[in-house]
Amino acid sequence: MKNSRIESFTYNGATLAVVFQESYEVVPGVTCDVYIHPETQQRDLGIITIEPHAKTPRQKVLGGDETIEGYLSGKGTLTITHRDGKQSVFEVGPENEGFSHPVEIGEIMQWQADDNEGLIVFEICFPPYQDGRFENLI
Repeated sequence: MKNSRIESFTYNGATLAVVFQESYEVVPGVTCDVYIHPETQQRDLGIITIEPHAKTPRQKVLGGDETIEGYLSGKGTLTITHRDGKQSVFEVGPENEGFSHPVEIGEIMQWQADDNEGLIVFEICFPPYQDGRFENLI
């Protein structure tokens, strides 16, 4: 389920050029390819590849103007724990093309791939990601 590099990305009807920056292993089974939008410099894009049964760390949003999580392909779930402790669980698969959801400051997010199928998702950060934006929770 290896992700190939992209040169443009469409979100909310707007297509912007992207330039690949780096690829890194988030945790075993989860890889993130980081892109910037050279036209705007206002946001960046992470394309996250999650192997079957793997999941991203639980991350609490600590900063930034807007964080958007979205589905690209595969099968799995996005769990968001709201500030009041309630959870929203979004199951995603091929029938959910175009799914995206904002994650607010103080909320906790986690993607998990299906047991039998991997998952590719995206994360848009306004302004571009900087250390300290998220806190990895145990």
